Amino acid sequence: MLRDDNLISSRRDFLWNAGGGLGSLALASILGSEGALADVPLPDPRLNGGLHHRAHGPGSYMQNTGFLTPGFPSMGAWISYGLGRLTDNLPAYVVLPDSRGLPYNQGGNFSSGFLPVAHQGTIIRPTSPTPIADLFPPASASFISRESESDGLSLLETLNRDHLKENPGDTRLEARIASYELAARMQLSAPEVLDLTKESAETHALYGTGEKQCADFARNCLTARRMIERGVRFVQVWSGMGGPKGNWDNHTDIPTELPFIAGSVDQPIAALIQDLKSRGLFEDTLLVWTTEFGRMPFTQGSTGRDHNGGTFLTWLAGAGIRAGATYGESDEFAYKAAVDGTWCYDLHATILHLLGIDHEKLVFRHNGIDRRLTDVHGQVIEEILA
Repeated sequence: MLRDDNLISSRRDFLWNAGGGLGSLALASILGSEGALADVPLPDPRLNGGLHHRAHGPGSYMQNTGFLTPGFPSMGAWISYGLGRLTDNLPAYVVLPDSRGLPYNQGGNFSSGFLPVAHQGTIIRPTSPTPIADLFPPASASFISRESESDGLSLLETLNRDHLKENPGDTRLEARIASYELAARMQLSAPEVLDLTKESAETHALYGTGEKQCADFARNCLTARRMIERGVRFVQVWSGMGGPKGNWDNHTDIPTELPFIAGSVDQPIAALIQDLKSRGLFEDTLLVWTTEFGRMPFTQGSTGRDHNGGTFLTWLAGAGIRAGATYGESDEFAYKAAVDGTWCYDLHATILHLLGIDHEKLVFRHNGIDRRLTDVHGQVIEEILA
């Protein structure tokens, strides 16, 4: 039961688009750039949080790994395991976190779990002075030359491979060997992909890399596009870090906090979609915007909202998605899913399907169980497919 005196309406105007690529969707005026994209398909299958937890940790695990508890592979790891790399010079799975810190669960959201460790997400921080930790020797180690570094890596490889012979099947050791080999190649490839000075002034203006509010997220989105161009299979761009302030977690003051965080992503997201379309990459790239839960229709305090695992929204665009399609509907209060509710399993099954993978066949034997990203659940959402 909902008490009417606790309900709080949105304090934003909505931009209603009755046709075009957006279909009949309303976007809050706070998302001005995205609202202007009338020709861009943004289907929005709504996810029923019936098995979603209202706490950040379990909810984030659920949306990233399909399970409430830690120890399971993330979707990016499953995709890396199932499809492999498109390039030998960059990781298959890259994570670009919020410049202010990692999300709830830290690296657990990007874990390879029981899959071979080589499939875990590689964290890169494009806005940091050192985007990739330990890729190059520190400035203080001036005694390390290219020749001495090469000799040291050669010796390490010999020692590691001898050790691997004595411990066959140790994926941690195999991943370490592979990481050294990849790191050597990335010393050449990573500086190029992270060098945003190669982009035109028009592209920087499109993304907003010079705008204070959205500069960091804009650089991450632009870097993601450059990685996709160069064959990175799965790029995860995060908005928000752990903590209730300056974040999406608006418990106390939506009028003050939401404009900041929404404004930090609005222009870069719109730019990324436009940029992918202009470069002919949109039809081959699947974009997914999602979260771990929604917010309650009633107040927490006077101007905040608490977590809601009952209903929230995800949108998809790009490869294989039918323009303007929608699926699912909440009740009139946006409290719980009421029509065609979906879970994370259905979203994961649909994503794998769009990548050419049958979610019931992508399995890994672990502790006597054939494990899947979708566990024993999941239905492809056919209604949103082109």
